[in-house]
This record gives sequence, structure tokens and C-alpha cells, in this order.
Amino acid sequence: MALKATIYKADLSIADMDRNYYESPSLTMARHPSETDERMMVRLVAYAIHANEALTFTKGLFDVEEPDLWQKDLTGAIELWIEVGQPDEKVLLKACGRSEHVVVYSYAATSHIWWKGLANKVERCKNLSVINLNADATEQLGRMAQRTMQLQCTIQDGQIWLTDGTTTVEIGREIFKSERD
Repeated sequence: MALKATIYKADLSIADMDRNYYESPSLTMARHPSETDERMMVRLVAYAIHANEALTFTKGLFDVEEPDLWQKDLTGAIELWIEVGQPDEKVLLKACGRSEHVVVYSYAATSHIWWKGLANKVERCKNLSVINLNADATEQLGRMAQRTMQLQCTIQDGQIWLTDGTTTVEIGREIFKSERD
């Protein structure tokens, strides 16, 4: 018998002063049985960083042909493809061929090892950005996960804070690769 997804709901108040974006979307996320709370919360942070009316969660782990989040234009062309974790070279090359922009958010303590083995294989991908989130911060995010959440995300001068009203987590980022590279 196949395990079913667990549904999480988040009322997320986003104040992104870097982009002048201020919205409070109500999000519904399906957490795959093999997905951790930490990974799901990293998906939520990725949403907050790139939030706009066209950005949506996808089938993700349920469908290997889709990223964790994507943004499509009105014609259905993929403008932004977001992966969470440590995808392999084939996934990234395929994503770079299908989308205008590809962003990977890695978050594990082993991300530096993963990136060292992958960097040369994807250096020709000019539309790829790889961002490593601080592992201690993402572990704290995982502990914040609840089936129903009310969260506030503030982004200012490249800094990110996520709070549930009790705990505030500052999420540090390290750029492994930017589209300009």
C-alpha cells in the first residue's frame, strides 16, 4: 500500500524589501512520505525568496520530471525552475535546457562535497544558480514545521529571517554558482 502525502498549510507573510514585494499568501504543501520537515521548510523558504503570483509548488518528489517549484509564463514556458537538495548532473542539465533560469537550494552539511563533485560538470550552464543554505539554520527550520503554520519572512539586504512568532531563524546563504559565472 502506497503511503500518502501529508498536507501542510502555511499562512506566510512576506516582506521582501530587496524586491519591494509584500504579500501574505496562504500556501498548501504536500509533503512526500520520504521528505523531511527540514526539506519541506527549505521549499517554503525558496518560495518566499522568489515569491510572485506565477510561482507554484509542483509534484516534486512525486514526479521526477518536475522541480520542487516552478514559474511558468502565460504560454506555459518555464521561466524559473527551483530544485531543493543535491540534484545530480543529468537533472540540472535537463532543467537548464527546459527553463530560462534554474536555481538549486542545497542545505545539508555535505553540500560542499556534493558541489565539488558537480561544479565542473555544470559550469557550461549559464542559466544555473546554486545556493547553499546554512545547515544549522535549516535544521532549526525543520523543528518549526507544523501541520498549520503562521510564518513571517523578512528579506533585507540579502539577509533572510523566518519566524513563527516564537522562534526566529536567520538563514545564511553561500553562493556556489551564480548565473553570471
